[in-house]
Amino acid sequence: MKYSFMSFSCPELSLAEIFDLAKHLGYAGVEPRVAAKHRHGIEADASAATRAAAHQASIEAAIPLCCLATSCRYADPASTQENIDETLRCIDLAADVGSPRLRVFGGSIPESVEREQAIDIVAKALSAVAERAQARGVIVCMETHDDWCDPAHVVEVMRRVNHPNIAVNWDIMHPIRHSGATMDSAFETLRPWVRHVHFHDGATVDGKFALVPVGQGDIDHKRAVQLLESISYDDYLSGEWIGWEPYQTHLPRELATMKGYEA
Repeated sequence: MKYSFMSFSCPELSLAEIFDLAKHLGYAGVEPRVAAKHRHGIEADASAATRAAAHQASIEAAIPLCCLATSCRYADPASTQENIDETLRCIDLAADVGSPRLRVFGGSIPESVEREQAIDIVAKALSAVAERAQARGVIVCMETHDDWCDPAHVVEVMRRVNHPNIAVNWDIMHPIRHSGATMDSAFETLRPWVRHVHFHDGATVDGKFALVPVGQGDIDHKRAVQLLESISYDDYLSGEWIGWEPYQTHLPRELATMKGYEA
């Protein structure tokens, strides 16, 4: 297994500092979140020089930019084309900085849009970016998130797109929390398309759902590791922790727990 973390853990750090942190802690990659005002500087409006410098810094640090996380989303017809255009820009950004993956969302479905129509809208949007993704060597991964936590809905999109550069970012928490799936059922449904994985644990505390250390919440990470090992998964598991503990606290602990499950 290869582990990375999203820049939400340390939005105040520069790209060089993030690489140093990853090397020090033993992470194999990092996942910059774009358009979130993080200090790493990898953004769709970054200059060619900034992109080239980020790529070179990644090579010199031997820490890949395993995925760029965007907020591109497609299910609302009022903004679908705008998000397609942004996805194309982000595909170019990912290729320029050496990232082979790009995370996108299906997006919230307006009340006026039926599920079947939404599936068609999202599938057409992803089809519209597939050739650019293939030409630039980037795989666009739709996350199990928001109104797309049910693995069956995501898979229907994948089947309609039917392109090797359109795949799934399996967030292992959301299908369990929001669609009633089990870890096994979500995996079995999604596994032909899984090219990136997000992990984080949580539990209901004082009536509210909150992040907790891996192994202390509702999400069976050990089982997720077992399932991914069963298909010799060789892409990244990326920790996504937003507005949580200081990175000095959670990054080393969560990695140690996940490696413990492997052992």
